[in-house]
Amino acid sequence: MQFEINTEFLEQVHDAIQRNDIRFLSELTHDLFPADIAEILNRLELDDAKKLYNFLEEEVASEVLVELDEDVREKILESLSSKEIAEKLIDNLQSDEAADVIAELPDEKQDEVLSHIEDEEQASDIVDLMNYDKNTAGGLMQKELVAVNANKTMLECVRELRKHADHIEDVYAVYVVDDDEKLLGVIPIKMVLTTSLRSRISDVYDKDIISVRTSMPAEEVAGIMEKYDLIYVPVVDGLGKLVGRITIDDVVDVIKEEAEKDIQMMSGITEDVEHSDKIWMLSRSRIPWLLVGLVGGIFGSQVIEEYEGQIRIHPEMAFFMPLIAAMGGNAGVQSSAIVVQGIANKTLMAEGILRKLGKEFTVGLLNGMICAVLILGYNLFFSDSMALSITVSVALLSVIVFATLFGTFVPLALNRYRIDPALATGPFITTTNDILGLFVYFLIGRLMYGFY
Repeated sequence: MQFEINTEFLEQVHDAIQRNDIRFLSELTHDLFPADIAEILNRLELDDAKKLYNFLEEEVASEVLVELDEDVREKILESLSSKEIAEKLIDNLQSDEAADVIAELPDEKQDEVLSHIEDEEQASDIVDLMNYDKNTAGGLMQKELVAVNANKTMLECVRELRKHADHIEDVYAVYVVDDDEKLLGVIPIKMVLTTSLRSRISDVYDKDIISVRTSMPAEEVAGIMEKYDLIYVPVVDGLGKLVGRITIDDVVDVIKEEAEKDIQMMSGITEDVEHSDKIWMLSRSRIPWLLVGLVGGIFGSQVIEEYEGQIRIHPEMAFFMPLIAAMGGNAGVQSSAIVVQGIANKTLMAEGILRKLGKEFTVGLLNGMICAVLILGYNLFFSDSMALSITVSVALLSVIVFATLFGTFVPLALNRYRIDPALATGPFITTTNDILGLFVYFLIGRLMYGFY
Protein backbone atom coordinates (compact mmCIF):
# COMPACT_ATOMS: atom_id res chain seq x y z
CA MET A 1 0.00 0.00 0.00
CA GLN A 2 1.42 3.37 -1.04
CA PHE A 3 0.55 6.29 1.20
CA GLU A 4 1.87 9.62 2.35
CA ILE A 5 1.85 10.51 6.03
CA ASN A 6 0.62 14.08 5.97
CA THR A 7 -1.75 16.09 8.12
CA GLU A 8 -4.79 15.03 6.10
CA PHE A 9 -3.90 11.33 6.42
CA LEU A 10 -3.33 11.62 10.17
CA GLU A 11 -6.71 13.35 10.56
CA GLN A 12 -8.36 10.43 8.74
CA VAL A 13 -6.71 7.98 11.12
CA HIS A 14 -7.71 10.12 14.12
CA ASP A 15 -11.35 10.25 12.97
CA ALA A 16 -11.38 6.48 12.39
CA ILE A 17 -10.04 5.88 15.89
CA GLN A 18 -12.64 8.20 17.41
CA ARG A 19 -15.45 6.50 15.47
CA ASN A 20 -14.00 3.07 16.24
CA ASP A 21 -14.08 2.39 12.49
CA ILE A 22 -12.84 -1.21 12.64
CA ARG A 23 -13.03 -1.74 8.89
CA PHE A 24 -10.79 1.25 8.07
CA LEU A 25 -8.29 0.41 10.81
CA SER A 26 -8.19 -3.27 9.77
CA GLU A 27 -7.48 -2.39 6.15
CA LEU A 28 -4.89 0.14 7.23
CA THR A 29 -2.91 -2.17 9.51
CA HIS A 30 -3.30 -5.20 7.25
CA ASP A 31 -1.77 -3.53 4.19
CA LEU A 32 1.16 -1.79 5.91
CA PHE A 33 4.57 -2.98 7.03
CA PRO A 34 5.31 -2.75 10.78
CA ALA A 35 7.77 0.10 10.13
CA ASP A 36 5.02 2.09 8.36
CA ILE A 37 2.58 1.50 11.22
CA ALA A 38 5.26 2.61 13.70
CA GLU A 39 5.78 5.81 11.69
CA ILE A 40 2.05 6.57 11.92
CA LEU A 41 2.04 5.93 15.67
CA ASN A 42 5.04 8.23 16.12
CA ARG A 43 3.12 11.05 14.42
CA LEU A 44 -0.22 10.56 16.20
CA GLU A 45 -1.28 12.08 19.50
CA LEU A 46 -0.35 9.75 22.35
CA ASP A 47 -3.94 8.71 23.19
CA ASP A 48 -4.64 7.89 19.54
CA ALA A 49 -1.36 6.00 19.27
CA LYS A 50 -2.24 3.84 22.28
CA LYS A 51 -5.69 3.03 20.90
CA LEU A 52 -4.36 2.14 17.46
CA TYR A 53 -1.57 0.04 18.98
CA ASN A 54 -4.02 -1.93 21.14
CA PHE A 55 -5.97 -2.69 17.96
CA LEU A 56 -3.01 -4.54 16.40
CA GLU A 57 -2.63 -8.30 16.38
CA GLU A 58 -0.04 -9.65 18.82
CA GLU A 59 2.61 -10.59 16.26
CA VAL A 60 2.31 -7.29 14.39
CA ALA A 61 2.25 -5.34 17.68
CA SER A 62 5.56 -6.93 18.68
CA GLU A 63 7.23 -5.98 15.40
CA VAL A 64 5.81 -2.45 15.55
CA LEU A 65 7.01 -1.98 19.14
CA VAL A 66 10.71 -2.26 18.26
CA GLU A 67 10.29 0.25 15.41
CA LEU A 68 8.75 2.98 17.57
CA ASP A 69 10.53 6.07 18.82
CA GLU A 70 11.81 5.59 22.37
CA ASP A 71 9.44 8.05 24.01
CA VAL A 72 6.36 6.59 22.28
CA ARG A 73 7.44 3.02 23.11
CA GLU A 74 7.95 4.03 26.73
CA LYS A 75 4.42 5.42 27.03
CA ILE A 76 2.86 2.39 25.38
CA LEU A 77 4.76 0.00 27.65
CA GLU A 78 3.59 2.01 30.66
CA SER A 79 -0.02 1.40 29.61
CA LEU A 80 0.45 -2.40 29.53
CA SER A 81 0.62 -4.77 32.47
CA SER A 82 3.67 -6.96 33.04
CA LYS A 83 1.69 -10.04 32.02
CA GLU A 84 0.52 -8.41 28.78
CA ILE A 85 4.08 -7.40 27.90
CA ALA A 86 5.35 -10.94 28.54
CA GLU A 87 2.59 -12.87 26.78
CA LYS A 88 1.61 -10.57 23.93
CA LEU A 89 4.94 -8.94 23.09
CA ILE A 90 8.03 -10.72 24.42
CA ASP A 91 6.91 -14.17 23.21
CA ASN A 92 6.82 -12.83 19.65
CA LEU A 93 10.21 -11.09 19.70
CA GLN A 94 13.72 -12.34 18.98
CA SER A 95 15.85 -12.60 22.12
CA ASP A 96 17.94 -9.49 21.39
CA GLU A 97 14.87 -7.36 20.75
CA ALA A 98 13.12 -8.77 23.83
CA ALA A 99 16.14 -7.96 25.99
CA ASP A 100 16.24 -4.38 24.66
CA VAL A 101 12.53 -3.87 25.37
CA ILE A 102 12.70 -5.27 28.91
CA ALA A 103 15.84 -3.25 29.66
CA GLU A 104 13.84 -0.05 29.08
CA LEU A 105 11.40 -0.95 31.87
CA PRO A 106 11.83 0.01 35.54
CA ASP A 107 13.74 -2.63 37.54
CA GLU A 108 10.69 -3.83 39.42
CA LYS A 109 8.65 -4.26 36.25
CA GLN A 110 11.56 -6.07 34.56
CA ASP A 111 11.40 -8.80 37.22
CA GLU A 112 7.62 -9.03 36.87
CA VAL A 113 7.78 -9.42 33.09
CA LEU A 114 10.49 -12.08 33.32
CA SER A 115 8.44 -14.01 35.88
CA HIS A 116 5.49 -14.16 33.43
CA ILE A 117 7.57 -15.70 30.61
CA GLU A 118 6.56 -19.37 30.56
CA ASP A 119 9.51 -20.60 28.49
CA GLU A 120 12.34 -20.82 31.02
CA GLU A 121 14.99 -21.14 28.32
CA GLN A 122 13.72 -17.96 26.64
CA ALA A 123 13.73 -16.10 29.97
CA SER A 124 17.26 -17.34 30.69
CA ASP A 125 18.48 -16.18 27.26
CA ILE A 126 16.97 -12.72 27.81
CA VAL A 127 18.54 -12.36 31.26
CA ASP A 128 21.89 -13.47 29.83
CA LEU A 129 21.71 -10.81 27.09
CA MET A 130 20.72 -8.11 29.57
CA ASN A 131 23.93 -8.78 31.53
CA TYR A 132 26.07 -7.65 28.59
CA ASP A 133 26.92 -4.03 27.93
CA LYS A 134 24.53 -2.88 25.20
CA ASN A 135 27.45 -1.37 23.27
CA THR A 136 29.26 -4.70 22.89
CA ALA A 137 28.80 -7.72 20.65
CA GLY A 138 27.20 -9.55 23.60
CA GLY A 139 24.58 -6.84 23.98
CA LEU A 140 23.99 -6.79 20.23
CA MET A 141 23.66 -10.52 19.56
CA GLN A 142 20.61 -12.75 19.52
CA LYS A 143 20.52 -16.26 20.92
CA GLU A 144 18.41 -17.78 18.15
CA LEU A 145 20.59 -19.83 15.78
CA VAL A 146 21.01 -23.32 14.34
CA ALA A 147 24.06 -25.27 15.48
CA VAL A 148 25.08 -28.90 14.84
CA ASN A 149 27.88 -31.13 16.07
CA ALA A 150 30.70 -31.76 13.62
CA ASN A 151 30.32 -35.54 14.09
CA LYS A 152 26.76 -35.55 12.70
CA THR A 153 25.62 -36.09 9.12
CA MET A 154 24.02 -33.63 6.74
CA LEU A 155 20.70 -35.42 7.23
CA GLU A 156 20.80 -34.56 10.93
CA CYS A 157 21.80 -31.02 9.97
CA VAL A 158 18.65 -30.67 7.85
CA ARG A 159 16.52 -32.04 10.68
CA GLU A 160 18.02 -29.54 13.09
CA LEU A 161 17.37 -26.75 10.61
CA ARG A 162 13.71 -27.73 10.21
CA LYS A 163 13.33 -28.03 13.96
CA HIS A 164 14.37 -24.42 14.60
CA ALA A 165 13.19 -22.74 11.38
CA ASP A 166 9.82 -21.67 12.79
CA HIS A 167 11.15 -19.52 15.63
CA ILE A 168 14.24 -18.08 13.92
CA GLU A 169 13.51 -15.03 11.82
CA ASP A 170 16.38 -15.29 9.31
CA VAL A 171 18.54 -18.37 8.82
CA TYR A 172 21.69 -17.62 6.84
CA ALA A 173 23.80 -20.59 7.86
CA VAL A 174 24.17 -23.56 10.21
CA TYR A 175 27.01 -23.27 12.72
CA VAL A 176 29.27 -26.24 13.41
CA VAL A 177 30.48 -26.91 16.96
CA ASP A 178 32.47 -29.61 18.76
CA ASP A 179 31.45 -31.61 21.84
CA ASP A 180 32.32 -28.64 24.06
CA GLU A 181 30.13 -26.26 22.01
CA LYS A 182 33.21 -24.48 20.63
CA LEU A 183 32.72 -22.91 17.21
CA LEU A 184 34.51 -24.80 14.42
CA GLY A 185 32.98 -23.40 11.26
CA VAL A 186 29.83 -22.86 9.26
CA ILE A 187 27.65 -24.52 6.65
CA PRO A 188 26.02 -21.94 4.33
CA ILE A 189 22.41 -22.62 3.40
CA LYS A 190 23.45 -23.15 -0.22
CA MET A 191 25.72 -25.99 0.89
CA VAL A 192 22.89 -27.54 2.91
CA LEU A 193 20.77 -27.66 -0.26
CA THR A 194 23.47 -29.03 -2.57
CA THR A 195 25.38 -31.51 -0.37
CA SER A 196 24.49 -35.20 -0.08
CA LEU A 197 22.53 -35.98 3.07
CA ARG A 198 24.85 -38.93 3.76
CA SER A 199 27.92 -36.70 3.97
CA ARG A 200 29.52 -36.13 7.34
CA ILE A 201 29.50 -32.52 8.49
CA SER A 202 33.18 -32.74 9.47
CA ASP A 203 34.03 -33.37 5.81
CA VAL A 204 32.10 -30.50 4.26
CA TYR A 205 31.82 -27.53 6.62
CA ASP A 206 33.69 -24.28 5.96
CA LYS A 207 36.47 -23.81 8.52
CA ASP A 208 37.34 -20.31 7.28
CA ILE A 209 34.91 -18.28 9.38
CA ILE A 210 35.09 -14.86 11.02
CA SER A 211 33.72 -14.59 14.55
CA VAL A 212 33.68 -11.90 17.26
CA ARG A 213 34.00 -12.03 21.06
CA THR A 214 31.16 -11.00 23.33
CA SER A 215 33.29 -8.18 24.73
CA MET A 216 34.09 -6.59 21.35
CA PRO A 217 32.68 -3.03 21.05
CA ALA A 218 29.63 -2.83 18.78
CA GLU A 219 31.35 -0.23 16.62
CA GLU A 220 34.20 -2.67 15.88
CA VAL A 221 31.69 -5.40 15.04
CA ALA A 222 30.09 -3.07 12.52
CA GLY A 223 33.52 -2.31 11.07
CA ILE A 224 34.32 -6.02 10.64
CA MET A 225 30.99 -6.78 8.96
CA GLU A 226 31.43 -3.81 6.65
CA LYS A 227 35.02 -4.72 5.79
CA TYR A 228 34.27 -8.35 4.92
CA ASP A 229 30.76 -7.77 3.48
CA LEU A 230 29.14 -10.08 6.04
CA ILE A 231 25.40 -10.37 6.56
CA TYR A 232 25.88 -12.37 9.76
CA VAL A 233 28.67 -13.08 12.22
CA PRO A 234 28.80 -15.66 15.05
CA VAL A 235 29.61 -14.55 18.60
CA VAL A 236 31.83 -16.60 20.93
CA ASP A 237 32.75 -16.24 24.58
CA GLY A 238 36.23 -16.15 26.07
CA LEU A 239 36.57 -19.93 25.70
CA GLY A 240 35.53 -19.91 22.04
CA LYS A 241 32.07 -21.35 22.72
CA LEU A 242 29.27 -20.29 20.39
CA VAL A 243 26.82 -18.11 22.32
CA GLY A 244 24.92 -16.14 19.67
CA ARG A 245 24.94 -14.39 16.32
CA ILE A 246 24.69 -10.85 14.99
CA THR A 247 22.82 -10.06 11.77
CA ILE A 248 23.18 -7.15 9.39
CA ASP A 249 19.99 -5.38 10.54
CA ASP A 250 21.43 -5.04 14.05
CA VAL A 251 24.65 -3.58 12.65
CA VAL A 252 22.76 -1.06 10.50
CA ASP A 253 21.18 0.27 13.70
CA VAL A 254 24.64 0.59 15.29
CA ILE A 255 26.03 2.50 12.30
CA LYS A 256 23.00 4.80 12.29
CA GLU A 257 23.22 5.49 16.02
CA GLU A 258 26.98 6.12 15.85
CA ALA A 259 26.54 8.52 12.93
CA GLU A 260 23.80 10.40 14.80
CA LYS A 261 25.97 10.60 17.91
CA ASP A 262 28.94 11.94 15.94
CA ILE A 263 26.78 14.55 14.22
CA GLN A 264 25.46 15.71 17.58
CA MET A 265 28.97 15.88 19.06
CA MET A 266 30.22 17.79 16.04
CA SER A 267 27.38 20.25 16.58
CA GLY A 268 28.18 20.70 20.27
CA ILE A 269 25.35 18.54 21.66
CA THR A 270 26.53 16.47 24.61
CA GLU A 271 23.63 14.00 24.96
CA ASP A 272 21.70 11.68 22.68
CA VAL A 273 18.48 13.64 22.14
CA GLU A 274 15.59 13.73 19.69
CA HIS A 275 13.61 16.72 18.43
CA SER A 276 10.61 15.38 20.34
CA ASP A 277 12.39 15.40 23.73
CA LYS A 278 11.37 17.79 26.48
CA ILE A 279 12.60 21.39 26.44
CA TRP A 280 14.75 20.96 29.56
CA MET A 281 16.50 17.91 28.09
CA LEU A 282 17.18 19.68 24.80
CA SER A 283 18.51 22.72 26.67
CA ARG A 284 20.71 20.58 28.95
CA SER A 285 22.28 18.83 25.97
CA ARG A 286 23.24 22.10 24.28
CA ILE A 287 24.24 24.43 27.11
CA PRO A 288 27.70 22.94 27.96
CA TRP A 289 29.31 23.80 24.61
CA LEU A 290 27.45 27.10 24.45
CA LEU A 291 29.15 27.95 27.75
CA VAL A 292 32.48 26.87 26.25
CA GLY A 293 31.80 29.23 23.35
CA LEU A 294 30.89 31.96 25.82
CA VAL A 295 34.17 31.53 27.70
CA GLY A 296 36.01 31.45 24.37
CA GLY A 297 34.33 34.69 23.37
CA ILE A 298 35.45 36.28 26.63
CA PHE A 299 39.05 35.22 25.98
CA GLY A 300 38.75 36.58 22.44
CA SER A 301 37.58 39.92 23.77
CA GLN A 302 40.55 39.90 26.16
CA VAL A 303 42.89 39.48 23.18
CA ILE A 304 41.24 42.44 21.44
CA GLU A 305 41.47 44.49 24.62
CA GLU A 306 45.19 43.67 24.87
CA TYR A 307 45.74 45.19 21.43
CA GLU A 308 43.27 48.04 21.90
CA GLY A 309 46.01 50.63 21.52
CA GLN A 310 47.07 49.11 18.21
CA ILE A 311 43.48 49.22 16.94
CA ARG A 312 43.16 52.83 18.08
CA ILE A 313 46.23 53.80 16.04
CA HIS A 314 45.32 51.57 13.09
CA PRO A 315 41.50 51.23 13.20
CA GLU A 316 41.49 49.67 9.72
CA MET A 317 42.76 46.43 11.32
CA ALA A 318 39.37 45.93 12.97
CA PHE A 319 37.74 45.48 9.56
CA PHE A 320 39.41 42.10 9.04
CA MET A 321 39.00 40.60 12.53
CA PRO A 322 35.84 38.60 11.60
CA LEU A 323 37.55 37.34 8.43
CA ILE A 324 40.61 36.03 10.28
CA ALA A 325 38.54 34.35 13.00
CA ALA A 326 36.09 32.75 10.53
CA MET A 327 38.79 31.43 8.18
CA GLY A 328 40.76 29.90 11.05
CA GLY A 329 37.65 28.20 12.42
CA ASN A 330 36.63 26.85 9.02
CA ALA A 331 40.11 25.50 8.22
CA GLY A 332 40.32 23.76 11.60
CA VAL A 333 36.89 22.13 11.30
CA GLN A 334 37.67 20.91 7.77
CA SER A 335 40.90 19.18 8.78
CA SER A 336 39.46 17.72 11.99
CA ALA A 337 36.45 16.33 10.09
CA ILE A 338 38.77 14.53 7.65
CA VAL A 339 40.85 13.10 10.50
CA VAL A 340 37.76 11.92 12.43
CA GLN A 341 36.51 10.21 9.29
CA GLY A 342 39.91 8.51 8.84
CA ILE A 343 39.91 7.32 12.46
CA ALA A 344 36.37 5.94 12.08
CA ASN A 345 37.08 3.90 8.95
CA LYS A 346 40.63 2.89 10.07
CA THR A 347 42.31 4.36 6.97
CA LEU A 348 44.24 6.97 8.95
CA MET A 349 46.20 4.37 10.93
CA ALA A 350 47.26 2.71 7.70
CA GLU A 351 48.50 6.04 6.35
CA GLY A 352 50.52 6.96 9.45
CA ILE A 353 50.18 9.94 11.78
CA LEU A 354 53.35 11.79 10.78
CA ARG A 355 52.52 11.40 7.11
CA LYS A 356 49.01 12.70 7.79
CA LEU A 357 50.35 15.75 9.61
CA GLY A 358 52.74 16.43 6.74
CA LYS A 359 49.97 16.12 4.19
CA GLU A 360 47.66 18.44 6.16
CA PHE A 361 50.49 20.97 6.55
CA THR A 362 50.95 20.97 2.77
CA VAL A 363 47.20 21.32 2.20
CA GLY A 364 47.00 24.15 4.75
CA LEU A 365 49.98 25.91 3.18
CA LEU A 366 48.51 25.65 -0.33
CA ASN A 367 45.04 26.81 0.72
CA GLY A 368 46.53 29.56 2.86
CA MET A 369 48.65 30.87 -0.01
CA ILE A 370 45.65 30.93 -2.35
CA CYS A 371 43.50 32.82 0.16
CA ALA A 372 46.40 35.14 1.09
CA VAL A 373 47.04 36.09 -2.56
CA LEU A 374 43.34 36.77 -3.13
CA ILE A 375 42.99 38.98 -0.05
CA LEU A 376 46.25 40.73 -0.97
CA GLY A 377 44.85 41.57 -4.41
CA TYR A 378 41.63 42.84 -2.82
CA ASN A 379 43.49 45.07 -0.37
CA LEU A 380 45.89 46.44 -2.97
CA PHE A 381 42.89 47.42 -5.08
CA PHE A 382 40.68 48.87 -2.32
CA SER A 383 43.21 49.97 0.32
CA ASP A 384 45.95 52.58 0.31
CA SER A 385 47.87 50.88 3.14
CA MET A 386 50.58 48.45 2.05
CA ALA A 387 51.17 47.55 5.70
CA LEU A 388 47.53 46.51 6.13
CA SER A 389 47.57 44.50 2.89
CA ILE A 390 50.66 42.52 3.86
CA THR A 391 49.54 42.14 7.48
CA VAL A 392 46.17 40.62 6.55
CA SER A 393 47.70 38.30 3.92
CA VAL A 394 50.52 37.01 6.15
CA ALA A 395 48.14 36.63 9.12
CA LEU A 396 45.60 34.76 7.00
CA LEU A 397 48.26 32.39 5.68
CA SER A 398 49.60 31.75 9.20
CA VAL A 399 46.16 31.24 10.72
CA ILE A 400 45.03 28.77 8.04
CA VAL A 401 48.23 26.70 8.33
CA PHE A 402 48.07 26.70 12.13
CA ALA A 403 44.35 25.92 12.26
CA THR A 404 44.79 23.04 9.79
CA LEU A 405 47.56 21.49 11.91
CA PHE A 406 45.63 22.12 15.13
CA GLY A 407 42.49 20.56 13.65
CA THR A 408 44.55 17.51 12.70
CA PHE A 409 46.40 17.13 15.98
CA VAL A 410 43.48 17.48 18.43
CA PRO A 411 41.35 14.52 17.24
CA LEU A 412 44.50 12.37 17.04
CA ALA A 413 45.34 13.28 20.64
CA LEU A 414 41.78 12.63 21.83
CA ASN A 415 41.73 9.26 20.09
CA ARG A 416 45.05 8.31 21.72
CA TYR A 417 43.49 8.85 25.15
CA ARG A 418 40.30 6.98 24.15
CA ILE A 419 38.12 10.10 24.00
CA ASP A 420 35.67 10.32 21.12
CA PRO A 421 37.52 12.39 18.48
CA ALA A 422 34.20 13.71 17.14
CA LEU A 423 34.39 16.22 20.00
CA ALA A 424 37.20 17.94 18.09
CA THR A 425 35.11 18.85 15.07
CA GLY A 426 32.67 21.14 16.81
CA PRO A 427 32.76 24.26 18.97
CA PHE A 428 36.09 23.37 20.60
CA ILE A 429 38.09 23.71 17.38
CA THR A 430 36.14 26.76 16.20
CA THR A 431 36.39 28.64 19.49
CA THR A 432 40.08 27.87 20.02
CA ASN A 433 41.00 28.87 16.48
CA ASP A 434 39.02 32.11 16.83
CA ILE A 435 41.09 33.10 19.86
CA LEU A 436 44.44 32.00 18.46
CA GLY A 437 43.63 33.50 15.06
CA LEU A 438 43.01 36.93 16.55
CA PHE A 439 46.18 36.66 18.62
CA VAL A 440 48.27 35.75 15.53
CA TYR A 441 46.64 38.56 13.52
CA PHE A 442 47.46 41.26 16.05
CA LEU A 443 50.94 39.88 16.69
CA ILE A 444 51.78 39.96 12.99
CA GLY A 445 50.13 43.35 12.72
CA ARG A 446 52.37 44.72 15.47
CA LEU A 447 55.45 43.36 13.69
CA MET A 448 54.39 44.55 10.23
CA TYR A 449 53.34 48.03 11.28
CA GLY A 450 56.62 48.30 13.08
CA PHE A 451 58.44 47.82 9.76
CA TYR A 452 56.42 50.33 7.72
